[in-house]
Amino acid sequence: MHGYEMIQEIAERSGGAWKPSPGSVYPTLQLLEDEGLISSASEGGKKLFSLTEAGTEAAEEGPDAPWEEAGRGVDWDTLNEIRQAGFGLMEAFGQVWKTGSKEQREKALTVINDARKKLYLILADED
Repeated sequence: MHGYEMIQEIAERSGGAWKPSPGSVYPTLQLLEDEGLISSASEGGKKLFSLTEAGTEAAEEGPDAPWEEAGRGVDWDTLNEIRQAGFGLMEAFGQVWKTGSKEQREKALTVINDARKKLYLILADED
């Protein structure tokens, strides 16, 4: 598989809890190749990576896959509700910002800043 496919696969296997950046994946792939744990071959303009025999042995001896740890103990239903609420809030804010008057934008910014403060107050157990 190539690097982008790996990023997508990790995101899928972790249920979206972890999506590594290309800036972390590609240097890691290069390091693993330098250590002889993976090999690469170009195919159709893409660099495809495969585990070597030494890489397979290291993977079998190592700890659980990091994407399993990233998703362990996550309440996916609640996480999806939180994401939807956040996306909905940002969508509404974006709409006001694009189409609202200067006064409406200022009001919207105040609402967002107040909401952020109120969320932190929840952690502080204050009303």
